Amino acid sequence: MLFSLPALPPLLKPNQRLLGLDLGEKTIGLALSDVRRVIATPMYTIERSKFSKDAAELLDIIAKQHVGALVLGYPVNMDGSEGPRCQSTRQFARNMEEKTSIPILLFDERMSTMAVTRTMLEADLSRARRAELVDKMAASYMLQAVLDTLSQQAAP
Repeated sequence: MLFSLPALPPLLKPNQRLLGLDLGEKTIGLALSDVRRVIATPMYTIERSKFSKDAAELLDIIAKQHVGALVLGYPVNMDGSEGPRCQSTRQFARNMEEKTSIPILLFDERMSTMAVTRTMLEADLSRARRAELVDKMAASYMLQAVLDTLSQQAAP
């Protein structure tokens, strides 16, 4: 079932992590939170193939890392409208719902890839290195925004 950000905290058990996914057409960037859900760390990028193979790899990570929820980057257009990539992301989420009972959150990722790319340009990374890193860094950037929002909601 898809959940909103405010509905997520009561669904999480202590020490469960969040797994952030930046879904591209060819790759999926992965980022993982710490058990306190304060810091997002880029993991790696997986090459997309058939959904069943991608899902199996994600389910393995979910089990091994004690993941309590998935955070999928939701690629809305700059004007807030939803295009074909949003439909694809929703379909991926629906397919994952059939494989796992953990909550799935769609989170607006509009600026994540742009922000990460700008940072990597400022760091003078080569085009090849940027291409290698961008998906997992975008997943981490988006997941960190979720963690920051959750911590602000929890503050008195």
